Amino acid sequence: MVSEESGRATGDEENVGNTRVGPTTQHDIGKAPLTHPKEHHDEPTAESKPVDLRCNASAEPTHSITPDQHDGGADLVSGQDASVIDRGDLGKSEPNIKSESPTALPGPTVIGPSVSQVQSITSRTSMADGDIKKTTRPCSPTDIQPGPVVSSDTLKTGDQSAEITSPTADSAAKNVQGPPGSANADEAEPPDPFDGLPDDEIAILKRQIDISDQSYGVSTFFRYATRMDILIMIISAVCAAAVGAALPLMTIIFGGLQGVFADYLSLGTLDLAGFESAIAGYVLYFVYIAIGTFVASYISTVGFIYTGERITDKIRYEYLASCLRQNIGYFDKFGTGEFTTKITADATTVQDGISEKFGLFISAISTFVTGFAIGFIFSWKLTLILSATLFALLFNAGIATTFMVKHSVPMMSAFSESGTFVEEVFSSVRIAIAFGTQGRLTEQYDKKLEPVQKWGTKVKYTISVMTAVSMAITYWNYGLGFWQGSAFLARGDLTISRMITVMMAVMMGAFNMSAMGPYFQSFIGAVSAAKDMFRTIDRQSPLDPSADEGDKIPDLRGHIRLENIKHIYPSRPNVTVMDGVSIDVPAGKVTALVGSSGCGKSTIVGLVERFYEPVGGAVFLDDRNINTLGLRWLRQQMSLVGQEPTLFAVSIHDNIRFGLIGTDHETADEEKQRQLVEDAARQANAHEFITQLPEGYETNVGQRGFLLSGGQKQRIAIARAIVSNPKGKFPTKLIAAVVLLLDEATSALDTKSEGVVQAALDKAAAGRTTIVIAHRLSTIRNAHNIIVMNKGTVVEQGNHDTLIEKQGAYHALVEAQQLEDQKKSTAVDADDQVSSMEDLVIRKMSLQKETNVIAAESSEKDAVEAESSAGDVEETAGATIQRKTKYSWWELIKFVASFNRSERIYLVIAFFFCLICGAATPVQAVFFGKQVVVLSFMGIPGIDRWMLHSQSNFWSLMYLMLGGAQFIAHMIQLCILGYAAEVLLRRIRRQTFSTLMRQDVSFFDDDKHNAGALTAFLAVETTQVSGFSGVALGTVVTSITNLVGSLALSLAIGWKLALVCFAAVPLAIGCGFFRWWVLARHQARIATVYADSAGFAAENISAIKTVASLTRESQVAEKYRVDLEEQQKKSVVSVAKSSVIFAAAQSIQYLCYGLGFWYGSTLIAKLEYGMFEFFVCYMSMILGATAAGTFFSLAPDLSKAKKSAAELKALIDTKPLIDTCGNHGESLSQTGGHIQFRDVYFRYPTRPEIPVLRGLNFTAEPGQHIALVGSSGCGKSTTISLLERFYDPVLGQILVDGKDISEININDYRSHISVVSQEPSLFQGSIRENICMGSLTEDVSKESIEIACREANIYDFVVSLPDGFDTIVGSRGGLLSTGQKQRIAIARALVRSPKILLLDEATSALDSESEQVVQVALDRAAKGRTTITVAHRLSTIQHADNILFIDQGRVLESGTHSELMTLGGRYYELVKLQSLEQTGQKDVQPGKSTEGI
Repeated sequence: MVSEESGRATGDEENVGNTRVGPTTQHDIGKAPLTHPKEHHDEPTAESKPVDLRCNASAEPTHSITPDQHDGGADLVSGQDASVIDRGDLGKSEPNIKSESPTALPGPTVIGPSVSQVQSITSRTSMADGDIKKTTRPCSPTDIQPGPVVSSDTLKTGDQSAEITSPTADSAAKNVQGPPGSANADEAEPPDPFDGLPDDEIAILKRQIDISDQSYGVSTFFRYATRMDILIMIISAVCAAAVGAALPLMTIIFGGLQGVFADYLSLGTLDLAGFESAIAGYVLYFVYIAIGTFVASYISTVGFIYTGERITDKIRYEYLASCLRQNIGYFDKFGTGEFTTKITADATTVQDGISEKFGLFISAISTFVTGFAIGFIFSWKLTLILSATLFALLFNAGIATTFMVKHSVPMMSAFSESGTFVEEVFSSVRIAIAFGTQGRLTEQYDKKLEPVQKWGTKVKYTISVMTAVSMAITYWNYGLGFWQGSAFLARGDLTISRMITVMMAVMMGAFNMSAMGPYFQSFIGAVSAAKDMFRTIDRQSPLDPSADEGDKIPDLRGHIRLENIKHIYPSRPNVTVMDGVSIDVPAGKVTALVGSSGCGKSTIVGLVERFYEPVGGAVFLDDRNINTLGLRWLRQQMSLVGQEPTLFAVSIHDNIRFGLIGTDHETADEEKQRQLVEDAARQANAHEFITQLPEGYETNVGQRGFLLSGGQKQRIAIARAIVSNPKGKFPTKLIAAVVLLLDEATSALDTKSEGVVQAALDKAAAGRTTIVIAHRLSTIRNAHNIIVMNKGTVVEQGNHDTLIEKQGAYHALVEAQQLEDQKKSTAVDADDQVSSMEDLVIRKMSLQKETNVIAAESSEKDAVEAESSAGDVEETAGATIQRKTKYSWWELIKFVASFNRSERIYLVIAFFFCLICGAATPVQAVFFGKQVVVLSFMGIPGIDRWMLHSQSNFWSLMYLMLGGAQFIAHMIQLCILGYAAEVLLRRIRRQTFSTLMRQDVSFFDDDKHNAGALTAFLAVETTQVSGFSGVALGTVVTSITNLVGSLALSLAIGWKLALVCFAAVPLAIGCGFFRWWVLARHQARIATVYADSAGFAAENISAIKTVASLTRESQVAEKYRVDLEEQQKKSVVSVAKSSVIFAAAQSIQYLCYGLGFWYGSTLIAKLEYGMFEFFVCYMSMILGATAAGTFFSLAPDLSKAKKSAAELKALIDTKPLIDTCGNHGESLSQTGGHIQFRDVYFRYPTRPEIPVLRGLNFTAEPGQHIALVGSSGCGKSTTISLLERFYDPVLGQILVDGKDISEININDYRSHISVVSQEPSLFQGSIRENICMGSLTEDVSKESIEIACREANIYDFVVSLPDGFDTIVGSRGGLLSTGQKQRIAIARALVRSPKILLLDEATSALDSESEQVVQVALDRAAKGRTTITVAHRLSTIQHADNILFIDQGRVLESGTHSELMTLGGRYYELVKLQSLEQTGQKDVQPGKSTEGI
């Protein structure tokens, strides 16, 4: 623990001045042990400075860092290098290390090589214009400090800070072998990120990110089935098997009837009466089979759909619950988009595999098994011979399965990766639109779809080969059976009746073996999709908040102690964030953490909340190691308000009420909870703006609270934190959090709100242990202890007055935040006086109500009416996906086929071979009829049986020919259609993504179009539309050809019997049609439920830290479970109706068979038809009806495809009001930057009742800097949005160079504008790719990137990273700190050299030190550009050419800083509130008071 007085440390550490010098280890110096002699250090002078130590090639490799490698924003003050600034002189001129007395520095602790190893020193001098001048001189012995060079720069993982250790640039140039992972390491393979770490640390890190790679069997699907589910599935499986057995059982009837025919026609052993009586008995069997099939099919279909949905919903629930149990390090490794894809598309795939298709799969197996069983019973010899083909089929399926699984896994992985990318883009869609990067993002998405297409095509090819071989084997089996059967007949070992029964049974079994393909594909797809889901479900989280293990502290006081903490983020194991840090936070006191961005402040909060496990040391609560405490209980004792407030897509009331979880009020009555919520909102200064909303506390805030301004979201988050104890009085009975964690809790508030809310937080902190992280030092000046951090170490600590007196690092930070650059009084009395005045102002502002809204002018009434109509138009345009538009089947087929236009020649070839495949059925009927006629004469006494055997062999060879032709036809058509289907999927996904990115910003304002819902829409709908392509389309064409060919042949051979048999076909088609219709309605209804539940789940996972800190895991999981149960209840009735029609369609075919036999026997009895005519017609009908059944089995896929195609067509056909794809509008090749707002009125389309801008007027001259200030929600950010033309004003005009921007081509217009938003948004990829997003062209020179980065003060930091500009930023830039992300966003804005620069709180995420440096860069970048700045920190805009104070959507005051200070109005009050110390403004006498002050 660092002592407040001396700054000394415990353990093996030694403090020199205020600097902590850690123990030297081999790990610190690249495993090169060096001595560590102690020397006396004197204070440095201010004339010169030390900077870089360079070692020669003979030196042992060391980690070192040059001054230009430091994170500029985090380590520079007024352009100076913080790594060489003494803590006592921070903010002053840079010191030098004197040869006889080197000093310890606040940056990297320098324990350098020997004198002989150092050749030169590179010095940097800050120039007046902010550039850095470098000089190099030879080293002298007096420049060297002993020991290794330990240096680092900061990087961010998630929301926590981390550090990067970088080798020197010169060592790479001299080919010095660096440590593993360094930029100059000469290694053939990428180094192990865990290399060099102790085994115990590796174990701690790996258990936070490792995931099980265990394999899962088929039984895994049913692990969540209840006993009732299992019983229903058993009954359904038995019924499905009965349905499958019905068809081969019919062959016994068929064989018996053939025997009756032979006895009547050939042998003459039956008279007409006996013939008719025998036929009537057999026909009744058909009726019995039809009834049984109807009942069994209905039970099977309902049972499997019901249990499939129940089990899949349970998997969805368990997957979400498991994700909520995972530690934060797990989410640092995996993005939320992957989660969304798995819980929607992958879960749907699983449901398809174990629902109705699973029942059809069992039926197909049953048909196969029953057919061969009947064959063995009637003739084991012939069946045994035919069984040789069975092993060929099984071998074929086994090989195919291996390859399908092999290709499906990488396909699903690539698909999940593309989903992560999509979710990330939609989360930052406004930035993408602002920079016009829709096209480039579409190209990136298309590249991510390339491996999906590649592996998907391989899966399709594998299925094509399997199906083609199966079909060939089936027909070859017929030839083999007739060849051997005729030989048995010739020898007298078998009768024709038994042979036909065996042949028909084996034919049915073999035919359904080949029909297993589509169902088998669905099942294999379900196995692949479920694999990763179960791995996550089964993962045991090392930090599980749902576990009941752990102790509780009965009388918790809240004393927190960090002891010798060493921390490494699991996602970046090669970076040590903290090493040997000890901090003491007394109970009931306020402890503040300050320092530069990435110094480790947020890391401490993460460790206290147990978001991560430190690899060394421990965190104690009331002297109890928090590892021994219950995690859920621990987090319930803490309230966290983060830097970027996270709200959930529920009402404001519910968002605040979440703060009651874990308290006695969690189960209180609704009236009591509402009172607590409103009291907390009043304390957080949120009640007034909430009550002004149309629905008040019941207003839905939208996804991540996007319907509210940043300040409004922050105030609601604060109210949530203090709702359990809104009065700020710590109760005797524990009902509220004991520990309050405030991570930049007021960063998004304007000064007025900040003062009021800070007063509320001060009250809430009373009696609580409070840890405050702040960049605005005005919020922590009353803290009991202030800890200043840098590079993961404690620099100094003490209260405000003590640290100011030290004139150290804290003093420099305070000085950097001064609004005016004036001399300060150092007297303690003056400090006390300023403090008293600030407290007085804050108290007055806390009691002051907001200014009443000025009565609307008559012109505004017109604006309201105009806004309402405009809002309706935009709202219509924004509801594209949900819009119900009716399209015909032909329109949708043409729409889907348009994506395969370039493959049309190949598709024509494929359809030609589909016709050949479909023609196989009538051709086979002819072959079968010929065989039956030839073999029926075998029973005539004295006939030459071997001559008949020879004739039969000819037709057997015809079957051989038919099998070969079918192999070729199926192979070609399935491969082509499979490839075309994958190409279609890729193109339609690309087009859908492109169309979504083309939509107006108002489209994304709709809560139904949140990132999670759009990601789910893109994943599910585009996948389902493939039902119009590939195997399904080929099956449709083949089935139709089969039916038409069979009917044509039957009519040609025996038209009477054909007409009677095929009269029932329309009944089957009608049943299938109605089943389509019912399923379509069912799918349309449940689609919304799953989209909403997916959006809900994705929203909570993306805000996992907030969910974890609120301990909402069980609540979120329970809400998701309830949503799924409601969907199940709604689907039961629909499933019951659709299954009746489907069962009827399945059973009608047997009535048709009975009708055919009855009428055919009548014609035979009259001698109108012979056996050939009867069997050709009858076999055509049987196989044709079977094909029709296969066609109808695709009804669910086709119904989903129709719905999805209609949704996609409606989306793609809709043109947004502000279309970035069109060429309309006047071109704007260049602009001067003159901006004018003329009486602009505006209301958001999603909230038309609330006026935002009410006659806004102002002018910005070319090159002028305009600043917009005012309270949260006054319209500042809206003004930026209108300038970007995200929306069009309802009334009024926005002119640029005298032209209405609505008449200018939108792409030309936006090409002259750059924006830096309040919340930095980066995309997955490298730093270079993110910066290049701001360029108008894809090819950006290195010089342009470097210039932009230097202007944004991020260049030095980037080049210090091992991978430089190729460093991956992670999901949403999660591997960088907030300040680093913001500076990269600034570089992205500057790389296009815009004429108009829009800064919406561009420096809000930076600490004061970094802010001043970046502000200098922005001021320099603003030269020659028209700049519009939105700011709460008035220090960033005091030099603006014109400052506009906006209130209620109008300009209330305008002028320069000096003019507005003299005016003494609203701006003056804001300045007065933001002044931390006496600035001499007390002599300024306000000229007048504005209304409402």
